Amino acid sequence: MSTVRAARSGGPETVTVPLLPRLSRRALLAGTGAALAAALAGCGAGSAAAPDRAGPLRIGAIPDQDPELLQRLHAAVADSLADALGIPVEYRPVTDYAAAVSLFRTGDLDLVWFGGLTGVQARLQTPGAVPVAQRDIDADFHSVFVVNTATGLTPSDDLRPLADLRFTYGSQTSTSGRLMPAYFLREAGVDPEGFPGGPGFSGSHDATLALVASGSYQAGAVNEQVWLARTEAGEVDPAVVAYARTPGYSDYHWLLGPRAAERLGGPDRVVGYFTGLSPDRPTDAGVLDLFGAGSFVPTEAANYRQIEEIGRDLGLIS
Repeated sequence: MSTVRAARSGGPETVTVPLLPRLSRRALLAGTGAALAAALAGCGAGSAAAPDRAGPLRIGAIPDQDPELLQRLHAAVADSLADALGIPVEYRPVTDYAAAVSLFRTGDLDLVWFGGLTGVQARLQTPGAVPVAQRDIDADFHSVFVVNTATGLTPSDDLRPLADLRFTYGSQTSTSGRLMPAYFLREAGVDPEGFPGGPGFSGSHDATLALVASGSYQAGAVNEQVWLARTEAGEVDPAVVAYARTPGYSDYHWLLGPRAAERLGGPDRVVGYFTGLSPDRPTDAGVLDLFGAGSFVPTEAANYRQIEEIGRDLGLIS
């Protein structure tokens, strides 16, 4: 895992591992010969937008976990989606959450795996963007507050003891690593910005776990799915324990850009791809396993209304 440092409230500071964009083997094949000709014909070869539409469908994701894991996860999606749609698909990693939102808004990314908050931000900034699918676990998602064992704290529903600890969130615009933990802290009577020295912002869930393990911070908030996956894999330092679990909320989802939706004749083909992934087929099962999901289900903007309201209330959506 890359070494990371958290920033205080003055701004995030993360160390990222640059990765070259990966064009899948199937995408390379799909982008040549008859497939390319068909794509050009379908888009209208004489139009100004035709060359761009004939290129790869560019997918991305918020960098909420270790970059190597994200590369493996979304490269698998690119391969599988290219087969399903019959067009080239390319995964393009981004440096931070804000970059994912910005690149989606400008059309440099066509389909992005967002958290609840970044998905709302991107959709509000990109007229015509369409939420297409979320995992079966995302309609009732949770965050976990973790603490270093040196605090002496044991699992509890009382969040007030966290107020006196050095505390780090994940990214500043993470739903499960910042927005919802801050909301539930405030509901419990804890000032979400009032930790000693101000809260830290690690940049990702893996970084939060590393910082709490080292004692740089005494407590933090992470995505429950990451917590469970790392715990099951034996990758959580014994110095880090779960303290409390938040109530449920809607979170991660795929958001399709308006130009990509037009190119594909609407969102239905993308919705059908994700909701059609089956654990009974080995290739599909591999994708679902990487996402920690049993299936994907359709979703819609209304599912993230609570996220939007809380984001506006906390000043994270203008």
